[in-house]
This record gives sequence, structure tokens and C-alpha cells, in this order.
Amino acid sequence: MAAGYPSSIPTTMKAAVVEEFGKPLVVKTVPVPEPGHGQVLVKVIASGVCHTDLHVRDGDWHVKPKLPIIPGHEGAGIVVKLGPGVTTLKIGDRVGHAWLHDSCGGCDYCLAGWETVCGNQHQTGFLANGCFAEYTIAEASYVGRIPSNVSFSQSAPILCAGVTTYKALKETEAKPGQWVAIIGACGGLGHVGCQYAKAMGLKVCAVDFGADKKTYAIDTLKCDAYVDIKDKKGEEIVAAVKEACDGQGAHGSVILAPVPAAFRQGVDMLRPMGTAVGISLPPGDFPVDIFSLILHRKTVRGSIVGTRKDLNECLSICADGKVACTVEERKLEDINQIFDDMVHGKIKGRCVLRIAPDE
Repeated sequence: MAAGYPSSIPTTMKAAVVEEFGKPLVVKTVPVPEPGHGQVLVKVIASGVCHTDLHVRDGDWHVKPKLPIIPGHEGAGIVVKLGPGVTTLKIGDRVGHAWLHDSCGGCDYCLAGWETVCGNQHQTGFLANGCFAEYTIAEASYVGRIPSNVSFSQSAPILCAGVTTYKALKETEAKPGQWVAIIGACGGLGHVGCQYAKAMGLKVCAVDFGADKKTYAIDTLKCDAYVDIKDKKGEEIVAAVKEACDGQGAHGSVILAPVPAAFRQGVDMLRPMGTAVGISLPPGDFPVDIFSLILHRKTVRGSIVGTRKDLNECLSICADGKVACTVEERKLEDINQIFDDMVHGKIKGRCVLRIAPDE
């Protein structure tokens, strides 16, 4: 099978392209890219759709991609062509093309295994063309290895939603048997984060909107408690989480809800010596209760995706059967409707673009 790939690579491919900020993506035919030194060409089988892709479309971050750009950073597929100098991969390998496209490799952060905060990095689907396409170019040293027993559709959300929440959970420094509160627990990131937390031996308090999500959180995601934020004020949400977590509060919180108020709540719901980890990127600031922060020795930190090591750990845990993504498969041509559904909260779990049939 692998030997037949190079001769079957077409010269053009279908891709969804951002040509103008704030406008629908254009699904069009573009040339298949050629891998350069250290790169591989990946045939995309499935590609997850992340909320970050909406920011790419809208160009509403302080840093904007250069247009035109192909979004997508949860691309699961097969290596079909090797660029010069690639020795770590072979044609036919199952790989994942994630947010961290590459980094400089030589700064203090890269040398310490913190390439995610390198000041000279590129991001897939943001500063480098991504995975909303039939083929994508990846740096061979930065792809994740997809285990043979994990489907492409299941592995796609792990490449961003999975590794991002897994890393954030590690950043809470919560130990097995301790409580973590996940704010936005039933969404695309949250639903995998809850499962990684359980796999890590943590107790999970799911925080989300609506009583209808309680069954999903408790029965499907195996969370230990659920707090419905609907019709609750901030202090009421904090009190409910504290009550659920032994009456003392969570040892760690992971903030996925893209609203500044969730950040204040994430800090306030901690017990002494707890750590709040922010992931979502809403505009604006949030206040911190300085007395509580200091006197209770709380920690507030941000976390961005995960390192290559984190990514492969995530995929391995998934291969062990401890994480199952709630996936809704759609076609590439549906991308603009998917974005609309995301904006209006109509997607449960993660939407995955089915680009090609499983090999």
C-alpha cells in the first residue's frame, strides 16, 4: 500500500481557504504543495474543527495570519511523500499535524522542552497552511504518531483539544484523588479534558451551562460532580463548586469558557494552594482578589497547547481506551455551516471534517 502513494499524488487538491477576514471560507482547487527539507506531505483523512479556526477566519486576535491561509490544526492522516533529509518517518506512517508547526529549536525554551512558548515558532493553520485540505505539509520533527488502534476521526480532536486540556491538567499540579473543576466541561475541549482528568486519577467537577448536560457529564464523561451555571451569579457558581469539592474548593481549575468572568470564578473556586489554569482567549482583563491570592497561596497561570512529548502521551492514553471523543463527522464543503453552528453552540463534542476514507 505505502509503495503506491507517490505515484497516486495528484497535482491539485481541494481546500477551504480564508481569503478575507470575516467572510466565509472559499472551498476551491489549489496546487498540492511540495515538501521541502525536513518536511513531509500528509494525506489528510480527518481534520478537527477548533474554535481557534474561527479566530483565523475573523482575524480578531492582535496577531493576524497573512492571507490567503488554509486553517485547521487537527489533521490526522498518512505520510505520502518525504522531503529531503527526512529519516524519522516513512511513507505510510500515521501522523497528526497539530498547532505547533515548528519552533526555532535553539532558544532556552526549546532546549528545556518548552517549545510551545518559543518566540520564533509557526502555528499550523495560522502562520503555515493547515489541514482543511486534502493534503498538508508538516515538519517531520513536529508531527504526532497516531497509534494503529486509534481511528483518524478519533485522533483528530486529540491533536489540539486533547493535548491542550491534558497539558493544562498537568499544569494544575493536582494529584490523584484531588479535585479539578473544568469550566466548559461538555464542549469540544472540555469533554476530552474530563476524560484525561479521570485517566490521571483526578476527581472532576464539571461546570457548564444547562441541566441537560448533567447526564452527559456524569454518565458519559464519568465526572464526579456537575455544577449548572444557568441563572447563577458568579459567587453562586463559586459556592456550588466549593460545595461539590468537599466543601473546600477545587485543588485545580481549568478555564475553557471564553468569557473573562470565568477566569475570576476559576481562581475564586480554588481551595488554598490551588492552581487555576487559563486556556481560552477572550478579549479583556479580569480582576483577582489579591487577599485571597496571597493569603491562600493560589497560583494563576496560562497554558498553550502542549509539547511534542505531551502530544504523544495524549495519543498513547487514547490508544489505551481511556479517552473517547464525541465526534460529529461533516464534509469539507460544510465548513461555513459548521462555523455558524459553533457560534450558536449547536455542536456537542467535536466536529471533524471527513476529508478522505480511512486507508
